[in-house]
Amino acid sequence: MINYGKFQNFGYKGLYGGLDASEIAKKKNLKKSQKILDHMGSEELAANLFRATQTDAKLRRKNINGEHEAVITHYQVGKKVRQTIEELGGTMPEELPAVDSVRKAETRIKKVDQKKITTKNNKKKNK
Repeated sequence: MINYGKFQNFGYKGLYGGLDASEIAKKKNLKKSQKILDHMGSEELAANLFRATQTDAKLRRKNINGEHEAVITHYQVGKKVRQTIEELGGTMPEELPAVDSVRKAETRIKKVDQKKITTKNNKKKNK
């Protein structure tokens, strides 16, 4: 059985230049209650998704089952994704800004939509 938290942290360490989840959160000024995945922009989220999917594919392809081998594989794939970002001249994921959580963005969008409806209704009344 694999310790998922440990497994995830090794992937983060590879991608984020040695930082684990708590260090990433601290670097991005997130509160302890805030999850780093909820505060990633599209570029950072895509890098993490690529890391995760490629690790999963490699674990299956190479028939890797043990915890030690799995966490090392996750670290290596994360490091390779980081290397690719660097070679492309991209911004390292730990340097990308934290974004509003999905919930906060949804609330903001609802407020804007409500304001549009109110404005539209006011215009109809004034005609």
